[in-house]
Amino acid sequence: MDIPRFGIPEKLADRMSMAEQHEFLRTRLSRRGVLRTGVATAAVAGAGATMGASQASAAPAYLPSNSASHVDGSLVAPFGRHLAYGADPKTQMVVSWQVPFAVKRPYIRIGRTPWELSRKIDAEVRHLTTPSLNGGKIAAAEQYYVHAGLDRLQAGTTYYYGVGHDGFDPADRKNLGTLGTFTTAPSHAGSFTFTAFGDQGVSYHALGNDQLILGQNPAFHLHAGDICYADPSGSGQSSDVYDARTWDQFLAQTESVAKTVPWMVTTGNHDMEAWYSPNGYGGQNARWTLPDNGPDPVNQPGVYSFVHGNVGVVALDANDVSYEIPANYGISAGKQTKWLDKRLGELRARRDVDFIVIFFHHCAFSTTNSHASDGGVRDEWVPVFEKHEVDLVINGHNHVYERTDAVKGGAVGRTIPIGARTDPTRDGIVYVTAGGAGKSLYDFPAPDSFEGKVNDQESVPTWHSVKGGGKAVETVEWSRVRYTGYSFLAVEVTAGHDARLKVSALAESGARIDHFEIKRGR
Repeated sequence: MDIPRFGIPEKLADRMSMAEQHEFLRTRLSRRGVLRTGVATAAVAGAGATMGASQASAAPAYLPSNSASHVDGSLVAPFGRHLAYGADPKTQMVVSWQVPFAVKRPYIRIGRTPWELSRKIDAEVRHLTTPSLNGGKIAAAEQYYVHAGLDRLQAGTTYYYGVGHDGFDPADRKNLGTLGTFTTAPSHAGSFTFTAFGDQGVSYHALGNDQLILGQNPAFHLHAGDICYADPSGSGQSSDVYDARTWDQFLAQTESVAKTVPWMVTTGNHDMEAWYSPNGYGGQNARWTLPDNGPDPVNQPGVYSFVHGNVGVVALDANDVSYEIPANYGISAGKQTKWLDKRLGELRARRDVDFIVIFFHHCAFSTTNSHASDGGVRDEWVPVFEKHEVDLVINGHNHVYERTDAVKGGAVGRTIPIGARTDPTRDGIVYVTAGGAGKSLYDFPAPDSFEGKVNDQESVPTWHSVKGGGKAVETVEWSRVRYTGYSFLAVEVTAGHDARLKVSALAESGARIDHFEIKRGR
């Protein structure tokens, strides 16, 4: 079923929610005396230790002096820097990073040039403790994540920043090579590019996609969940044990891009980590600081929205509605969908927003042999998308590239060949599965792959998950382009009277495998 299980036996985990898995692990491992530092320390993130950008001026939550031993700060270099917008990308940014050991008084310096890092802001540490697992084959992990929220920035401005702590000052000449930059969103809409994918993990293919993304000079990047795969398959086998150190590798791999480009993530099924909190999101709360304007930013950190230029972006947590993987089914008790309806109405009413882009993990429309489509997403959210004439939906979950025609009412509203233009006010919504970011690839039922060619088949056999478990077989006509290689999405945005989205899928070779345009009728 592809639920991360931290080594819980497969047959048992299949019947357990994330909250039940959390209780099972805590009870079993605590009884065995595995926890050396105490449950309270290990679950800092699960207790709701979050700091949105709007909270940047609050007093930082330092670790208690007796919670861990500090080392000589001059011997500890920060790594794994990653940016995220606050709720207002024009004035808010969060810089996050990691240190290998507990440090004293972490902070960030910021300025307009590398030589004027005069502004110094205290940062917050979030500490995760993971026990040794699988009979000691997987070592225990102590991880320290640091976050600094920045407010009252100037729109459309590039800032230099450096992160440090007692003993390591980024303003020292010897450390100037560690500086990063970021640029806030502009005050007025203009042309820009953003990129997107899902299901990245740690691999040479993942690293290659990162470097190609950097070459697109994107304003921001959307990651549609299944971020690092610390539990690689969730199959419940003896070799399948959660290894928290994979996060260290992932953040080091991603730093070359994410230290400059806001890396906006949402939650996939492999991002439910039962050890840290009952909802499985305690680890995500420790490692990321995302906009806190969703319906419940502590219990669903992957649900939020922001506006960059003329594009409104909405991130959703599809674990809440998934029929296929129900470990967190109904976690929001309907609040997420109500918030979605309200937020889309607000965005559509704004005169400065031309386009609405939504991203989340589980696919609304896909035809792979592995996951295909999630009936829960279709039942709960697709009608809301159509009500508000959403312009583009981006998913992961299936490790391929697949793009639909414009879909309306569950059927093809208009065929969209490669290079064609679509109008969401008339045709329906294009759904893109961009899950070829770096993990092992999936395949399709016959015909296996169109390798970037237009789908000339009249129908394709596939299925979707149904409530209560199981699959409903269907034959569909909306699958337009399929590609079974590694890839990512690049979207060029223009504003003004000729506002449009130019959407391209790029292979890891840099070749363009698909492209189409979205332009709304007036």
